[in-house]
Amino acid sequence: MFQLKNVDYVVTDEKTGAKKEILKNLNLSFDKGKITVVTGHNGSGKSTLIKLLMGIEKPTNGQILFDDKDITDLAVNEMANLGISIAFQQPVRFKGLTVKDLLDIANERSTNISDACDFLSLVGLCAREYLDRELDNTLSGGEIKRIELALALAKGGEVFLFDEPEAGIDLWSFDDLIGIFKKLKDKTIIIVSHQKKILEIADKVLLMSNQGYQMGERDEILGNMSPSKCARLEVRDE
Repeated sequence: MFQLKNVDYVVTDEKTGAKKEILKNLNLSFDKGKITVVTGHNGSGKSTLIKLLMGIEKPTNGQILFDDKDITDLAVNEMANLGISIAFQQPVRFKGLTVKDLLDIANERSTNISDACDFLSLVGLCAREYLDRELDNTLSGGEIKRIELALALAKGGEVFLFDEPEAGIDLWSFDDLIGIFKKLKDKTIIIVSHQKKILEIADKVLLMSNQGYQMGERDEILGNMSPSKCARLEVRDE
């Protein structure tokens, strides 16, 4: 189980010294075998939450626990060693490294064509066409996004963090993306998204706003949202 206890996150403006509270007193639990979709207003801290869970950012106050172990101060690589994987909203490009190189790193071994095909076909790519390609500007944003999802699947683990995974997937079938999440159903899945189809597969929904947050069963949270609020949630974060 992933838990946040009394977590605050405050940033300080380097020029003025003014402090801005991004997250306040978060007390959350994410259960194994459940899909939690995080949604809400722009600027409400959704992506910051994902970065905290991966160790990219550290809370100003509070604790992050994984299977009752305090992991608040662990580095990103230590989080990954615990079995936590992430796919970013804006994937990183690795100039000089091929898709094969990155799959080898994710797998911690040399990846054969068969295994590569398994991972890449899940995201609608042909292994033979992409294994020797570098993750540079010759690939489109959609291709990079799919490859990053394949790398997260290759890395495996117990917890998968997805920050707006639907962004930039071109004409790739949305149903294929939903299928990936369903294949990981026995893991802990945390997805930042505004998309209705992704919300529909959630077991739980975390609704965030500048005024606070609500977390509960999908039908409970979505049922309490007004149509006007639902419409505003369709606006993407910058």
